[in-house]
Amino acid sequence: MALMPRESAKLIARLAKNVFIEEEGVKKLACEVLEGLKNHSICTANYSQHELHPKPDDNKAADWVFVLDTLNFSFWNSGNDPKWKVNGYTGYFALCAAIKRAIEAGKPILDPNYYAKISKADLEAIFDGDEDSGKAPLVDERLKCLHEVGTILLEKYNGSFTECIKACRGSAVELLKLIVTEFQCFRDEADFHGHKVALYKRAQILIGDIWACFQEKDLGAFHDIEVITMFADYRIPQVLVHFGAMRYSNPLLSMLQTGTELKQESIEEVEIRGCSIEVVERVCDEVRSLIKRYPSLNLKESDCNAILIDNFLWDYRRRHAQELESIPFHRVRCIYY
Repeated sequence: MALMPRESAKLIARLAKNVFIEEEGVKKLACEVLEGLKNHSICTANYSQHELHPKPDDNKAADWVFVLDTLNFSFWNSGNDPKWKVNGYTGYFALCAAIKRAIEAGKPILDPNYYAKISKADLEAIFDGDEDSGKAPLVDERLKCLHEVGTILLEKYNGSFTECIKACRGSAVELLKLIVTEFQCFRDEADFHGHKVALYKRAQILIGDIWACFQEKDLGAFHDIEVITMFADYRIPQVLVHFGAMRYSNPLLSMLQTGTELKQESIEEVEIRGCSIEVVERVCDEVRSLIKRYPSLNLKESDCNAILIDNFLWDYRRRHAQELESIPFHRVRCIYY
């Protein structure tokens, strides 16, 4: 049995030899997050306000989010290859644009009866990029993921991810366990110095997106949402290094700067991802401490959690893409992030 992400992160950070957490940077980042909470630029409403995301009143919203996060991995392009672009969007939002376009064209991409058996040619047509676009990466792997999750939904959950959510009675922990137990492609685990650790990036972002899409109500009302950690990907570490909250050893930094592709489950990869989770946990603790210390802020400790911090960091990276270009990200080609 793997340790859950929060416990995994603490273990990884304690044993890490290549990645270091810097408390001054943690405090600096906490102040940025606190400011965002105060001015309401950090809030759950941001999710549904994006034109490419489903709205909470859409009766297919949960299944839409599920399909998105089943396919939400590995968008970086190799070398000088052109980026995959759909309607001018790149990365994750290219995926969102492709799915939305398919829905508007009448393709039943949210129906597991369709995507459990979708052909590679049909999926490639859905992913068709702009004229100057590169190809969507890992199409075979995305096809396999859709076939797998669609089959399970049809066999066990009446063909809808909504049934999975309802089965967990408002518990994010129970939903996380259900997702990684039932759907193998979400089971993001690794062996680290003899310990089985779990990062569960896509499983947790799926829960976080449901929570945000439904604005903490109805299907998104989880009484234990604070157990969900940040979503350990390849972009957030860039921002953590930028803020001085995380630092790489010189050998690891050199490796990343040369664009060396790391192996999935390598020591370096697990340390980067595990320490990222632990940094955000410490930032969250610091923000909550500040909220408690200064009642005049008119904030509650529960107003801050790892999901909101992750969303802030991810948005920050997109807004400051040029500025952060000099900080290398770790390249791992896999289905988990």
